[in-house]
Amino acid sequence: MQTVDAIIEILKREGVEYLSCFPTTPVIESAAKAGIRPIICRQERVGVGIADGFSRVTNGERMGVFAMQYGPGAENAYAGVATAYSDSTPMLLLPLGHPRERQGILPHFDSLNNYAGVTKQIEQVNAPNRTCQVMRRAFAALRQGRPGPVMVEIPADIALEDVAEEDFFYRASRPVLYQGDPRDVEAAAQALCQARYPVVHAGQGVLYAQASDELVELAELLKVPVMTTLLGKSAFPETHELALGSGTGVMSGPVYHFMGRSDVVFGIGCSFTKHGMSMNIPPGRTMIQCTNDPRDINKDYNIDYPIVGDAKLVLRQMIEACREIVGNSRRTDDTTAKEIKSERDAWLGDWTAKLSYAQAPINPYRVIWDFMQTVPPEDAIITHDSGSPRDQIMPFYRSGGPRSYLGWGKSHGLGTGLGLVIGAKLAKPEKVCVNFMGDAAFGMTGLDFETAVRSQIPIITVVLNNSTMAVETRSMEDSHRLFNTRDLGGNYADMARAMGGYAERIEDPAEVIPAFQRARRMTEEDGRAVLLEFITASETETSHRRAF
Repeated sequence: MQTVDAIIEILKREGVEYLSCFPTTPVIESAAKAGIRPIICRQERVGVGIADGFSRVTNGERMGVFAMQYGPGAENAYAGVATAYSDSTPMLLLPLGHPRERQGILPHFDSLNNYAGVTKQIEQVNAPNRTCQVMRRAFAALRQGRPGPVMVEIPADIALEDVAEEDFFYRASRPVLYQGDPRDVEAAAQALCQARYPVVHAGQGVLYAQASDELVELAELLKVPVMTTLLGKSAFPETHELALGSGTGVMSGPVYHFMGRSDVVFGIGCSFTKHGMSMNIPPGRTMIQCTNDPRDINKDYNIDYPIVGDAKLVLRQMIEACREIVGNSRRTDDTTAKEIKSERDAWLGDWTAKLSYAQAPINPYRVIWDFMQTVPPEDAIITHDSGSPRDQIMPFYRSGGPRSYLGWGKSHGLGTGLGLVIGAKLAKPEKVCVNFMGDAAFGMTGLDFETAVRSQIPIITVVLNNSTMAVETRSMEDSHRLFNTRDLGGNYADMARAMGGYAERIEDPAEVIPAFQRARRMTEEDGRAVLLEFITASETETSHRRAF
């Protein structure tokens, strides 16, 4: 078999079902012949996003894969890979490489050098007989430790050379997980149990470890409130009585209240990285941190009780250690749950005017709120785009279980959400998969709505069209006054119809819920991709922005 066929055979043995891709690369034809379905995107960044969304929803158990040509294909994919790297998403990237005789000659793009800073591991298949070894190392890296994108470059000439039968040997690897040091766990458990106002700060490591049940068990044992990061949103069921919601640069009211008075913060499966999409931890807190990457410890905060290990295994250790301290029976005091409900009700009361605003143009918070009343969170997978949609939906939306919400954004690639939601629908076709994006984001990647139409992937794309750039461009007031530099234009529903999808343009707030009901029926009964364009106000107010 040829090198490219050997690679595809390995992908099949690893359970790969879909190959998001953009021509030209022989990987596509080989995959199709082997029964792996190619999803041809319209631009490489969206194709990377499709693989990214697929891997997130499956927690990397079924791997997202993206293939592209050398030169412009590898160059165009860079932004999507950088986003996946910043968010620690496991996925396999298969760029074609220049033929060996052209490698290293300026100005040819060199994936090995240029992608080194945004991949967990990168290697070239530099000889056909090394194909199995390279791919074994790639999948081992995808499964082991902190997740991240892994790249295998396939030089164009080697791709078509033969792999000898005796050189093809491949067996799938399995991850090696490790517990925390028992002494570290015991010390952390003592601090958590003795705290007066503890808060659990859960990150996406809980999702990748599939440790939501253990997190609920610990929370119920100690009656401790739980918040999640943007990337970790849905790791703790947000309808649970101990759920505070999520916090980033914006946050829900309960997160603001409980974190503001906390004395001990237990970070589980999180990196505690300070950046634009993280909530700053107020000073003076006792910090517990469990991460599977020792580089996270003491990175941006002084950590009083560090634990290095798998989130699921460490949570089990913490549960047992806490039981030794507080007893085997769960605490029955419901004071914390009542306080959470009181804080949430008061916070939502402050936002009622925007959430139920009945005038035109529609307030984007009304769109989000009505959607929440229309589609049960357990039926859906929701994601967003960067900027205003992310800041508006994240504090209010209450997710319905692990991976029912895809939060992203340590890197801010405008337009990323569309690829993510296509990948999510491929991974979970039974779910109502919805992406909320602004008109600026549609301008970046909106033509890939046609990818969903053509590939018969029935997603719902919501465009919040305020005909301007809002939260991203507060510093442009002078230029906007002189030259209207923030103004955008377009009828995106018409564009979606022209691309073959079902689309509506909604201007009346009373039509928000019926539009979502029609959209769901259209995806489930007719199998069509849907775009809903809501004509909204330019809303810039957000919940507890940069509170700490």
